[in-house]
Amino acid sequence: MTKNKKNLNLSDLGEFGLIDHLTRDFPVRQESTLKAVGDDAAVLNHAGNEIVVTTDLLVEGIHFNLIYTPLKHLGYKAVAANISDICAMNCEPLQVFVSLAFSSKFTLGHLEELYEGIRLACDFYKVDLAGGDTSTSMTGLNISITAIGQGDRNTITYRSGAKTGDLICVSGDLGASYLGLQLLEREKTIYLRDQTVQPKLEGYDHVLQRQLRPDARVDVVRLLKEKGLVPTSMIDISDGLSSEILHICRQSAVGCRIHADKIPVHAESRKVANELNLEPAMAALNGGEDYELLFTVDQKNYPVAAALPGISIIGHIIPEAEGRHLVLSDGTTTEIHAMGWNAVR
Repeated sequence: MTKNKKNLNLSDLGEFGLIDHLTRDFPVRQESTLKAVGDDAAVLNHAGNEIVVTTDLLVEGIHFNLIYTPLKHLGYKAVAANISDICAMNCEPLQVFVSLAFSSKFTLGHLEELYEGIRLACDFYKVDLAGGDTSTSMTGLNISITAIGQGDRNTITYRSGAKTGDLICVSGDLGASYLGLQLLEREKTIYLRDQTVQPKLEGYDHVLQRQLRPDARVDVVRLLKEKGLVPTSMIDISDGLSSEILHICRQSAVGCRIHADKIPVHAESRKVANELNLEPAMAALNGGEDYELLFTVDQKNYPVAAALPGISIIGHIIPEAEGRHLVLSDGTTTEIHAMGWNAVR
């Protein structure tokens, strides 16, 4: 490879040369990966365990903006978003498949940067890059990732298992990713108006990381297993708390009561929300891309659930006929509507 490889035209490498170049530093870690990158299909043996597979598509201009999203961060986030879906099934991630479609504006250097983020995510989550595909695109960058995981059939958790009396729990804090996005959009608008003005992003580490480089909560899945606690239902918060709790309610045929003052919001998120004239609770309810886990547990497990570090109990499941409500700080209630991200707008 020449010294100018960063600007090398991708057509000079060819599809398989490009795949080999980008994936040559990915070791095989899992015994179940019998054949990884390099053939028409990956061969996977999960020794009788249940297999879970998820896929996600990220489209430039719809899901991400390269004006303020570093390609390295984007690669990491794309993997983390799919691993989060594996976690939402109460399973462990094992492999990912990465497919790209890119326009002529992208050089080898750009794709190397993207794959560096993918490699870092694979290292962190200890998953194997097991294959994928590449194609040209008329405009922009599209990323499709498929993730595979495994779990025990007795502990795999669906959205449909919540029942009356269950506690509603959530990991981490909510709204930070949405507020980080609003902050970036604000600075982008200022920059496009006057390109001599430098973005003011100091002091916003939490919200920016949650937007640009979030982490899937594999640690929560492992914590639940350690404590012997199997959720009755679970989903990850990619489209907003309001949308996700309604998914659980609809698929479980139940209602819910969530207490607004119990929803965890980071101090920095409150600061940014106030700065942007936004309501922190609304950002937490409707923002999306938090990639935290929303789950329900049997009420008899309250002592265990209440003692879980980093887990908040924010409400409980009620009969479907009683509705789906948010309890405000003054005790009044309002109906919950799905106000989060909708991929088909």
